[in-house]
Amino acid sequence: MSLDKGALESLRLDRGSDPQRYREPSGRRARWLIVGGAGVLLIAVFAWRMVNSAVPVQTAVVEAPAGGADGTVLNASGYVVARRLATVSSKVTGRISEVLFEEGSRVQEGQVLARLDPATARAEYDVASRSLEASRRNLREIEVRLADARRTYDRNRSLVERKLVAQSVLDSSQADVAALEARLAAAQAEVGVAQSQVALSAQGLEDLSIRAPFTGVVISKDAQPGETVSPMSAGGGFTRTGIATIVDMDSREIEVDVNEAYINRVHDGQKVGAVLDAYPDWTIPGHVISIVPTADRQKATVRVRIAFDELDDRILPDMGIKVRFRDEKGPATAAHPTIPDSAVVRDGRTTSVWVVRDGKVEKRGVELGAAQGGNVPVLKGLEGGESVVVNAPRRLRDGAAVELKGS
Repeated sequence: MSLDKGALESLRLDRGSDPQRYREPSGRRARWLIVGGAGVLLIAVFAWRMVNSAVPVQTAVVEAPAGGADGTVLNASGYVVARRLATVSSKVTGRISEVLFEEGSRVQEGQVLARLDPATARAEYDVASRSLEASRRNLREIEVRLADARRTYDRNRSLVERKLVAQSVLDSSQADVAALEARLAAAQAEVGVAQSQVALSAQGLEDLSIRAPFTGVVISKDAQPGETVSPMSAGGGFTRTGIATIVDMDSREIEVDVNEAYINRVHDGQKVGAVLDAYPDWTIPGHVISIVPTADRQKATVRVRIAFDELDDRILPDMGIKVRFRDEKGPATAAHPTIPDSAVVRDGRTTSVWVVRDGKVEKRGVELGAAQGGNVPVLKGLEGGESVVVNAPRRLRDGAAVELKGS
């Protein structure tokens, strides 16, 4: 069968006659180019953020006992606190008429610190005193009348016995005596009430004198003459709830938070050496008073109270202080820094840790000792005080920025 060349030629498309008819529109091509470019840009931005964004990590501080001849087994930091501290206020609401102290003054227990305006309280006391006087006068009158009624009763009884007066006269005299005795009892009760009212008014006057609850030093003066003070907050901001804050300087001690992983190195009565941040060359001897029997869930610490062996005027409340816990039996048993086992990165025979510095991580090789209760001593590579990453994410890289989730 022969092909009809003429028929085949008739099926060929002639692009030359109308080239725009078979060409893709330029607007559609531009849109596809823009969409493709935006996709590539988004992928690039996402990849850059994955590489350069801060990686959230959890850190732990490398504990570094001094471990030397002094037998230090643990270092900790805390603050000087006063166990006995009080904000002094008044028992009643009133306007301050005078203030008798200044900040830094040493005051004795019971010393008057301030006085309130006594005008109203004194007037109430005068009213109560006069009411008491009136009650006493009324009582005296009833006593006189009762004595006369009893004499009359005795006479009438004598007359009735001699049958000189009727029995009804004696009965009337007896009733008068009984009535006056009842009035006497009521008058005596009224005198007692008036005496109590006088005592209450006198106490009200005494309460206008605000006194120091214990011997100490005034560290804050919170009110001035002319201001109103009240034992309760008025809610408006114009009423003071206290006039002074007093600290018993004899109750100064140290409070430190010890990581719960190392609390087994602390015990009651343990000797410590404390160094104030303000006096770094002065070591203050002390001893552990008690270990507060609860842990802070957020910080994973346990509070320890420490007493000074001897107080000094240079030791002030709220000062920062560093403490070295000592083991009197001998040198420190942990002479090397220790880290949680979860901070160790093991890669075959090598061990390393991620050290956080200035918001970035640095991978550092370390030499470790035998693990003890979840903690590992670091023989080489760390000195103590550094922050290391625990449970390090796999995408962590040397020099990567990190964001701390907790410590």
